[in-house]
Order: sequence, then structure tokens, then C-alpha cells
Amino acid sequence: MAVFTEVGFDEAAALTHKVGLGSLKTLEPIAAGIENTNYFLTAERGEYVLTLFERLSFGQLPFYLHLMKHLAGHGIPVPAPQADDSGEILHAVCGKPAAVVERLRGGHVLAPSAMHCQQVGAMLARMHEAGRDYPRHQPNLRGLAWWDETVSQILPFLAPSQRALLEDELAFQHSVSASASDAALPRGPVHADLFRDNVMFDTGSDGAPVLTGFFDFYFAGVDRFAFDIAVCLNDWCIDLASGRLIEDRASAFVSAYDAVRPLTGDELRLLPALLRAAALRFWISRLWDVYLPREASMLVPHDPTHFERVLRERIATPWHPAGN
Repeated sequence: MAVFTEVGFDEAAALTHKVGLGSLKTLEPIAAGIENTNYFLTAERGEYVLTLFERLSFGQLPFYLHLMKHLAGHGIPVPAPQADDSGEILHAVCGKPAAVVERLRGGHVLAPSAMHCQQVGAMLARMHEAGRDYPRHQPNLRGLAWWDETVSQILPFLAPSQRALLEDELAFQHSVSASASDAALPRGPVHADLFRDNVMFDTGSDGAPVLTGFFDFYFAGVDRFAFDIAVCLNDWCIDLASGRLIEDRASAFVSAYDAVRPLTGDELRLLPALLRAAALRFWISRLWDVYLPREASMLVPHDPTHFERVLRERIATPWHPAGN
């Protein structure tokens, strides 16, 4: 969430009125993130988030927005897109595709416990189950084909040891993708970017943390459910300094997921390879943001060495859930 396109108050107010939220009271740019232009807006009817899409096209966006609407309709706590009088949830602002969604209550948990990981794991499984009957299809646009294309562009910027690691891991992931075990993995709509800053928690009446929602579905696509699990494990369940998986958090996450949607034998066997795939995906995207950046107000790229470290750790120390 950065600001690539400056949105004026009057332009935002027109959209707020169009989707029936009443008059616009405040408009505040959101500095965090790196993909889209985002603003918090307060209107008569409450608090919302305005997003202008900087990479995704008008043709691609219905998959994401209707997925959010579908999941919300199945009881998954995601921010529902706001429709105009004709039922349209994809809008235009400053010539860019745009959407207005509910702002979830609560805040981010940047130092999660096993309890937080357990709740995220269970909700992710519920989300996967709820998405099984979603009728639209779009592949994960940051999958293997994108890795191949992007690696060719960033290799010239890297040190020899980094180039070797990137090329070796890409070859390994191609071999995994071509395997019968990978072909047998359950698939459906996945979030594909469910980091700590894309989940909200509040405090319950008993003082315990309560998950209040998943958001930012704009990397979603149809992919292996276990890849979504791996993305989460590599963020929610690690020591940030070393990249090492923390056993109690990772076990709590996988056990809670498995209790809702039991994992298959192929998923369990391939989880170490998918943990490597998830680390590779975000290492590549962060290298791309650093070496081939776009201009944006308040944009600060994430450090790519973090996921290089995570990838090296996943190769050196493969992880299987305890007892599997």
C-alpha cells in the first residue's frame, strides 16, 4: 500500500457518494506497502479503504473483488467491496481501476504467539473450503511463469552466490512443479500474500486476541492450497532475524489448519519444497522492487535479503510438521 496516484478530495468524494456511503469527511493516504495506491476514507456511513490498482487491469480485477464478495458471503471475515446503484463493485478514479472496501476493526500483530498462528491457520482452512465453489478462475499471476520472466531481468544485478542460488532453486521448483505429487495437490483460490500486515486482530471480552479479518487479496489466484500455507508459515511462524521456523508456532498453525481441512499425504510430503517456493517467490519480488523500482510517493521497498535468508534456511533445514 503506497501512493503512486495522488487522489484529490473531490474525486474521492464523488466515488463515496456513488457507492452510497454519504458525504466524505476525511481522506488519508496509506504509506505502507508497495503495490497499489491506498487511502483511508471516513464517510457518513463509516470507515473504508479506497484502493487504486496500479498493475492489475480492469479485466483482471473482477476475479479478486468477486472473490472477496464470495468469501464474505460465506462467513469469512474479509472486507466486502462496496457497490453502486447498478451493483458494480469495480470503479474508476483518476483513470485507474478502483474499489472501496470496508475497513476492518483491530490492528496488526507483528509479534504473533502460537495462539495467533492457530487462529490464522484455522481461518485460512475455512477460507480455502469457502472458495471451492467460487466460479471464476485466474492463475496465481506471481507463480512459476512470472518467476522465470522476472529472474532473467534481475540476475545481472546480483552477486555470483546469489545468482547461483536463484538459478538452482528455480530449477528445483521446475522439477517439483513437473512431478505427479504436485499435480495431485488440492487447488483453489488462495490469498498468496497473507503476511502479518494483511490480517487484523482485536481483543475479546476475555482479553484474548480475536482474529477480525483477512484483507489485501490482490495477489490471489488459483494455486495449491499448501502453497498458501507455506507463505503463512514463512512469515507468521519464523524468527525474523534468522529466518528459522519456530516449532510451536508452526505446529499450532498446521494443526489448526488440518483440523478444519485435513491435509493430504502429498501436501505433507511437499511442504518443505513449498516452503522453499514461498521464500523464492518473495525474494524474487523484493529484488525486482529494489532493482527495477517504480516511482511512488512514500514508497520504501522491502529488504530482499530477508527472504534470501529464509530460502537458505529452508534448504539447509527442511521442516515437516511433528508426527508427519
